Amino acid sequence: MKQITWPGRSDGSRFKSLPIKNQFHQSEFKSTSKFWSAPSASRKIRSSDGDFSKLPFDILTKIAASFTLPNLQAASLACKSWSEGLRPLREAMLFLKWGKRFKHGLGGVRPNLNKALESFLKGAARGSTLAMVDAALLYWEIGSKDKAIALYEKAAKLGDPAGQCNLGLAYLQAEPLKRKEAVKWLFQASKSGHVRAQYQLALCLHRGSGVNCNLQGAARWYLKAAEGGYVRAMYNVGLCYSVGEGLAQSHRQARKWMKRAADRGHSKAQFEHGLGLFSEGEKLKAVVYLELATRAGETAAAHVKNVILQQLSATSRDRVMNLADNWRAMPSSR
Repeated sequence: MKQITWPGRSDGSRFKSLPIKNQFHQSEFKSTSKFWSAPSASRKIRSSDGDFSKLPFDILTKIAASFTLPNLQAASLACKSWSEGLRPLREAMLFLKWGKRFKHGLGGVRPNLNKALESFLKGAARGSTLAMVDAALLYWEIGSKDKAIALYEKAAKLGDPAGQCNLGLAYLQAEPLKRKEAVKWLFQASKSGHVRAQYQLALCLHRGSGVNCNLQGAARWYLKAAEGGYVRAMYNVGLCYSVGEGLAQSHRQARKWMKRAADRGHSKAQFEHGLGLFSEGEKLKAVVYLELATRAGETAAAHVKNVILQQLSATSRDRVMNLADNWRAMPSSR
């Protein structure tokens, strides 16, 4: 897994560039401080006692555009009018299901990207943002980036967090680059709790890409993404705490977050955590993490590991290698 996450020395700090496998209107953002503030509790929406069964179908389908099948089924039970109005979106879920089967070769179906795209587009035509995003992903993979961006834009405007995040990432790779538009959409997705968007927004704030550089804001969004299970953000939070960049320096917090990233398969974090363990005299544990980092391609870890191995007995060497062989990464949202 490519893990270039921290902006580099050429950017004036230890952080590296963005990993990828508009001018803000005053009415939308009054200050850049909104970008680093963690999302507050959702405001309560007060509804009138009106007859929701009379809600126009076009409004209903826009509201439910990003619903999953269980949510659509539940909403369809509200009244006969809603059941009828949401029928196209329920149909879209069937096309979405078949699209995934054709894309990944599931359910006894052979992989067929053309049929997958056709199914996703049928779901998108019925108003599902989930299908729009999947169709856009396929368009992007086959090089039809303009078509992908058009679908991401449609999904993003309908409030789909994944569509907003992917649109932001697409703008960061567009020609010409649209950094400010990218930050705008990453912020919208981040407010909805989309952890990848939170991480990418933090990188933009850290590097001053499309928005003024704000180290505290970057650190807070890294932390938000890390708390949501995003491994690369965990590693960056560890670095923030380690060097006191954007967060108050705390070696205890740095070690905690570095270990969390290491235990979830981040090779650079495994190297850093292995070094930390070695400095504390925990040679056996250090070798396990350094061996894992070495296997993941961190060549610098191999040298340190070999130095420690020379200090261990044959029995201890066999034991740590066995631990590394049987190691499994903890689940994460990547």
